[in-house]
Amino acid sequence: MSNYVLFLIIICYLIALFFIAFIAEKNSKSKWVNNSVVYTLSLAVYCTAWTYYGSVGIAANSGIDFLPIYLGPVIAAPLWIILLKKIIRISRQHKISSIADFISLRYGNNRFLGALVTVVCLLGIVPYISLQLKAVSETFQILSDDTSYVSTSVYDDSTFYIAVLLAIFATFFGTQTTDASEKHKGIVVSVAIESILKLVFFLFVGIYVTYVLFDGTEDIYSKMSQSANFKSLTTISGFEKGFNWLYTIMLSFMAIFLLPRQFQVSVVENVREKHLKNAIWMFPLYLLLFNIFVIFIAWAGNLTIGNADQAEYYALLLPLKNGNTFLSVLVFLGGFSAVISMVVVATLALSTMVSNNLVIPYGFLDRFVKSHPERNAKYIKNIRRISIFSIILIAYAFYVNFSYELSLYSIGLMAFVIIAQLAPSFFIGLFWNRGSSKATIIGIIAGLSVVFYTLILPFSIQAFTGSADFMQYGLNGIEALRPHALFGIDFLSPPTHAFFWSLLVNLICYVTFSVIVKGNYRERNYAEMYVDSKNYTDLQDGALVWKGEAYVADIKKVLVKFLGEARTERALNLFFRKYNLPLDTQMADARLINFSEKLLTGSIGSASAKILISSVVKEDEVSLVEVLKILEESKETIARNKLLKEKSEELTKLTDQLQEANEELIEKDKQKDEFLDTVAHELKTPITGIRATTELLMDDEDDMPSEIKTQFLKNMLQDSDRLSRLIHNILDFEKLSTGRTQLNISKYNIRKTIKKTIDSFNHMAQKRGVKIVHSNKSDFYAEYDEDRIVQVLTNLISNALKFTEPKKGKIIADYKYDEGFLEISIKDNGKGIPEEDIPFVFDKFYQSKNQNTIKPEGSGLGLAISKKIVENHNGKIWVKNNQKSGVTFGFKLPFE
Repeated sequence: MSNYVLFLIIICYLIALFFIAFIAEKNSKSKWVNNSVVYTLSLAVYCTAWTYYGSVGIAANSGIDFLPIYLGPVIAAPLWIILLKKIIRISRQHKISSIADFISLRYGNNRFLGALVTVVCLLGIVPYISLQLKAVSETFQILSDDTSYVSTSVYDDSTFYIAVLLAIFATFFGTQTTDASEKHKGIVVSVAIESILKLVFFLFVGIYVTYVLFDGTEDIYSKMSQSANFKSLTTISGFEKGFNWLYTIMLSFMAIFLLPRQFQVSVVENVREKHLKNAIWMFPLYLLLFNIFVIFIAWAGNLTIGNADQAEYYALLLPLKNGNTFLSVLVFLGGFSAVISMVVVATLALSTMVSNNLVIPYGFLDRFVKSHPERNAKYIKNIRRISIFSIILIAYAFYVNFSYELSLYSIGLMAFVIIAQLAPSFFIGLFWNRGSSKATIIGIIAGLSVVFYTLILPFSIQAFTGSADFMQYGLNGIEALRPHALFGIDFLSPPTHAFFWSLLVNLICYVTFSVIVKGNYRERNYAEMYVDSKNYTDLQDGALVWKGEAYVADIKKVLVKFLGEARTERALNLFFRKYNLPLDTQMADARLINFSEKLLTGSIGSASAKILISSVVKEDEVSLVEVLKILEESKETIARNKLLKEKSEELTKLTDQLQEANEELIEKDKQKDEFLDTVAHELKTPITGIRATTELLMDDEDDMPSEIKTQFLKNMLQDSDRLSRLIHNILDFEKLSTGRTQLNISKYNIRKTIKKTIDSFNHMAQKRGVKIVHSNKSDFYAEYDEDRIVQVLTNLISNALKFTEPKKGKIIADYKYDEGFLEISIKDNGKGIPEEDIPFVFDKFYQSKNQNTIKPEGSGLGLAISKKIVENHNGKIWVKNNQKSGVTFGFKLPFE
């Protein structure tokens, strides 16, 4: 493929990513931008060109040795919900924008420590960026069939122009605001898209190689199993290899927390802590999918190409050798996506660290103090832009001069070993408050010195001189000082060997000097805030140990220099309102000092923020005894506040309960009024009938035929009976509702109770031609008031008789034991109840729409009374329509 065509594809691809990032920035509050899937996919920036190409290379030459670098993050993922959540919370409270700020703040905002961490990250990541450029350059040459060409200057080197394009992309989206702790939604979304693309394209080539070039995984396995070194490719053979696996897993475990790009996406760019709940399983799943075809692509390359020097690029070479140029371009774009995401995020993180921990505190701070807010913002942005370009150009220079000597895998492991020197101060500092800044600095320098001697120096000497004498014989010919076999340990790989000795020395120095050298009051203060995560919010607000004199006006002047007048006023007003302080407060306290430092941290870093605030306050030294006393008083205050909070919550709960009770009383009063209105109406109906009939009889007593008189008298008798039943039921319902009815509880046989009830209905049922079935012969004894349960059964059976069709009706009475209850059911084959009426069946004066009679025969209180009776027995009553026809009423009584 032509160089120009390939370069045009790259340009178009970058424009597409630029457009996606631009849209994401414009819609930064959209749910499509702020969700756990985007967050998890951004974490996949861990999968760089090393993953995309290097894993295949190591799988081809060393078999399953590519796996440990992924096992570490998989093991770390479940701990994110505790460990990473704590880190995110601390970083958000203090507007931390980089791992250098995070570590330096833990140890009292130590300026030199922040600079040291930045240097460590630069030493580790610049070669790593060169690794990405190496991958782009070599794959570009393979795809353009230009592997024999060697550029003579940067002007005819395509890699240089690609590096510049990446720098422009990172600069545009990474330096739009001076506050580096703000979210970069455009970059995060573009990284997420790239994570999808590199995974999909890698799966494409995996499927193509496995199922198109070969007949599946079994075919590749069977052919590869015939090779001489097959056993070594598929097993962890020996004690030495096991140790290499262990240390590589530990190395990658630390890297997933400590790599600047991982800290950037997992901590700084996190918008919601709850996204971690999905990330802890989605991220390992992503890594699993990425590695499904690695071993098969590697073995397929061994079987068809068999060139160990080109093993890293088998994924690209296999489709290319078989004439599938389109798939090769997709593979190239997948690898290019891995490169872009890593380079952009890494340079963004490093530029912030360089700006906040090297350039500003050691060079530009005085200029910032004398300048205006707008000019300061411009200075900060320009420093970060220059830093991004400088980092990428230095990485390009490293690529040109050194990367030809090393593989992708070895450069990646070297970066991991260097970054691992931050581990003791980072991890132990979160849980041990004794760790001091001096111990941290000594530990990192000592560990870095060991890495330099055992890993960097041998490589550099061999690269410049071509001699391996230092590596073979050691310093001054001392065998115990051989860099790859220090003190006789010669069974570890060079990166693992360097990791073991450097971390051991680092850890010993950190722990020893932390015990010997006590940290100052400021270190102990921040240590307490980092370690005590449960009370973290309270501690960071009220437990800052500070003693001295400071004026609000002086602090305000410093803030205005970087935040501007409007933003400073708004921030201070919020602070005074939060702590109920008057707006004209003149003297600053510890809380305002802490608050002001946090405001500045996002723009210029924690170290510079400390220097600037210290320059306008008169601070007195605080003894360790005072520190402990203040922290103890703070903890007591927190405990009292917690108690008051609990009491407040109890009072709030009681208030809510009182409000609910009041609303319930109002509702009951309303129901009472409705009930009285209904009762009056129901009583008035038969009384009106009796009065009307009586008046007719009195007016026409002589002229009225005897048959009509008899009918009128019958009507009067019926209305009188209905009136009597209604009054009785109303009184009965009122007694049941108010709990004034005493139940006569004894042990009874439910079979006999049901039979007694049915016997009273036999004559009526026969008259209507309705069959009542009671076939259960089991004797179940339960404790209940028989008269009341007979009343319930009577209401249910009479209800069933009323709604079943004469001559065809059938009523089934049954009972059974059901999990601690005796369940009685009355089932009929009538018309059923409209579904919309079922919730109201047991309401007072409910009348079904499906009654067969023109005039209601009941009072409308039967089912309501039945419900009260069952509930007074601690039971439950219910109703449901049958599948075909009719309805089933049932109730449960407690049963042992």
